[in-house]
Amino acid sequence: MKMTVKTLGIIMDGNRRWALAKGLPKTDGHKHGLDTLVKCMEWCNESSIEHVVFYAFSTENWKRPKKEVTALMDLFEYMMTEKRKDIIKEGVRVRFIGEKQKFSKKIQKMMFELESETNKHTKTAWVCISYGGRAELVHAAASISGKPTEKKIENSLWSADLPDLDLIIRTGGDHRLSNFMLWKAAYAELYFIKTPWPGFTKAHFKKALDWYEKNVQVNNGK
Repeated sequence: MKMTVKTLGIIMDGNRRWALAKGLPKTDGHKHGLDTLVKCMEWCNESSIEHVVFYAFSTENWKRPKKEVTALMDLFEYMMTEKRKDIIKEGVRVRFIGEKQKFSKKIQKMMFELESETNKHTKTAWVCISYGGRAELVHAAASISGKPTEKKIENSLWSADLPDLDLIIRTGGDHRLSNFMLWKAAYAELYFIKTPWPGFTKAHFKKALDWYEKNVQVNNGK
């Protein structure tokens, strides 16, 4: 039986290093990374993947230099204006999860509009913004009443409607989760690649899915 990925998580790492290696401003790395994100939506849509989760902006990213954070906010606006048609064309439902209240009213409105406009689709692209696995668990714990249970916590997560992750791909060479989807990643297979996110291609994507299929079959004794 073919073991296919239904729920995929992606830690999009290496944008800044990719830019510096090419002698470009760090912000160019993030912009090219956005192009890769849109392409990856297409690759996922072509496959059997029902949910893909992009780690776009962590709770720790607010600590970066003010100039870089401002550039990233501009990039989010660019994503939801200049890239809006490309995203909608993919026929994928977009959902944003994280501390959305920390963003400007303008960006919050753009996120809401993009979610509403794509809500009719079944395959979903989740975009984690001002997101951290620990922050998500703290939010869930604060939301429940009475004795905590797994079900209560699960239902109170920002990602409550997301199935457990089958596979997590991390680009950029590091081998860690970096506070990504700590609850949903409990049984995920982990795939690491040195290639930075802007250089991630469809061939890399397919290789990761093939690795998952073979690895899961071996682990299941097939």
